[in-house]
Amino acid sequence: MDDQNKNLILATVLSFLVILIWFTLFPPPETTSDPNTPAATTQSADAPAPAVGNVETAAPAPAVDAAAAELAAAPRIAIDTPRLGGSISLLGGRIDDLSLKDYKVSLGAGSPNVRLLAPIGGTELNAARPYYAVYGWLPAGGLDAALVPNARTMWEVEAGTTLGPGQPVTLRWDNGAGLVFHRRIEVDDTYLFTVAQSVENTTGAAVRLAPYGIVARHGIPDERRIYVLHEGIVRQSDGTLEEIKYKDIPKLDTDPREGTPAESVAVASDGWIGFTDKYWMTTLVAAPGQAFTSVAKYVPGADIYQTEARFPVMEVAPGTSAEATTMLFAGAKEWEVIKRYQDVTGIKSFIESIDWGWFFFLTKPMFRLLHWLHGAIGNMGWAIIALTVIIKLIVFPLARKSYISMAKMKELQPEMEALKEAAGDDRQKMQKGMMDLYKKNKVNPASGCLPILLQIPIFFSLYKVIYVTIELYHAPWFGWIKDLSAPDPSSILNLFGLLPYATPEHGSIFFIFSLGVLPILLGISMWFQQKLNPAPTDPTQQAIFAWMPWIFMFMLGSFASGLVLYWIANNTITFIQQYTIMSMHGKRPDLFGNIRAGFKRKKPAAK
Repeated sequence: MDDQNKNLILATVLSFLVILIWFTLFPPPETTSDPNTPAATTQSADAPAPAVGNVETAAPAPAVDAAAAELAAAPRIAIDTPRLGGSISLLGGRIDDLSLKDYKVSLGAGSPNVRLLAPIGGTELNAARPYYAVYGWLPAGGLDAALVPNARTMWEVEAGTTLGPGQPVTLRWDNGAGLVFHRRIEVDDTYLFTVAQSVENTTGAAVRLAPYGIVARHGIPDERRIYVLHEGIVRQSDGTLEEIKYKDIPKLDTDPREGTPAESVAVASDGWIGFTDKYWMTTLVAAPGQAFTSVAKYVPGADIYQTEARFPVMEVAPGTSAEATTMLFAGAKEWEVIKRYQDVTGIKSFIESIDWGWFFFLTKPMFRLLHWLHGAIGNMGWAIIALTVIIKLIVFPLARKSYISMAKMKELQPEMEALKEAAGDDRQKMQKGMMDLYKKNKVNPASGCLPILLQIPIFFSLYKVIYVTIELYHAPWFGWIKDLSAPDPSSILNLFGLLPYATPEHGSIFFIFSLGVLPILLGISMWFQQKLNPAPTDPTQQAIFAWMPWIFMFMLGSFASGLVLYWIANNTITFIQQYTIMSMHGKRPDLFGNIRAGFKRKKPAAK
């Protein structure tokens, strides 16, 4: 294959990758019981599914307003931990008010804390999208539903005043017919709640009932979602991970018992289910070894997305009690915290709640290394640069072979030109001659593609790490880069802050033209790297290659600053490596000559 054809194919592949990356990252806008399972550990068919949505919002608007007014008037218990703030409503004993003390909505002065959970009918930040966890019991064996607590039960405080680490709160409800229910809520110093539900049977007959936990979300978050990140339901069922995007939840098969889109999975011993967003997660976790039914559900009309953990029916004899314990993770998806819950608390495969992507075998170790570098250096920006250096060292043997091959190809250039002249239009003779030439000089023309092919999964893996992991959220580098998870805030449109003009906000169609310092440096670094080699002789190929750095500059300009920083560091190191290796083999790139040649214009032919 001659140089022109090889360059044309390479340009076509690069162009295709540009389009592929762009459209990939920015695309246009209850369970039947097992008959073999003992009755003591199986959910009875006469236990109806909990339907928080039908109680709260599927009713006519006046009823919804009444429920909101009732919630607003209900007494609350404060939540105060080193990392969480909020309250629990005694109406339903629901955890529906939770803010993250360590995370702000933005970097602006006076920015409020991130609000994770919000009550129905609230007026504060994010309350337009109610999001909460509730617990209750399902009646079974003919037990009247009015005799068990649900989302509208008014509890009383039995013990505790403020929920905090080492300060549990216990709620109590007496149904007046011989059943007394208790709910003990604990919270640790990070994001894990433990909810123990118990019932005392003081009647003269056995009763059958089943505990449950629900995380309900009214509508979905307004944040922009992209293809490479999973947001929606995530659950682990006996070692099997399942992800259901928000848009796919209403498409679930209709449960004949409930008449709503629902999907139930019987979990034998280890599992959890909940909602995951980019940085935050709210997840119901069964105690290790506990069997339960994991349910993903959508309530039509009310637009409620719901996850449930339904536990087996319990038979409580007269004069005895029964208890079921559930954990609730509600907080930021911090790797260290989630890993500790997995290793110490025994929440199996909990680290998989972070979306590691298809290249998990790369993203996991890459994140571990980045996390370690950040701890050692103390600055995430420099940690990204250090990670880039390490990655380049790892792939250096391949890169060295590639650059040596390129140097040898330059040495063969005169012989290849002579071969072209001798072969004329005989392409078969030309191909055979070139293959013999490569074989004789031990040159592999395809070796130059290996580092490029290797960079593709590395790029996507690092993109995933930077985009998904919360460790980069509002992490500064230096100077004007205060958030490596966000695009460069500087803009060429106002001369990088010299002019008193506001620039287009992220998400605006004009934002792509609001190039910051980092994207411009990216384009320049790619351009310099390209100039290590002479431009192809074919005008079409020449134009494609000439535009490529600037196309990438505009495309990656709206990416997270951390990713652009990696790409600049990668280009710079690649430039140094290629220049040095080719110089050592007697083929020093004519950098300034290639730059001058690129600015020259062809003189018009004489008439």
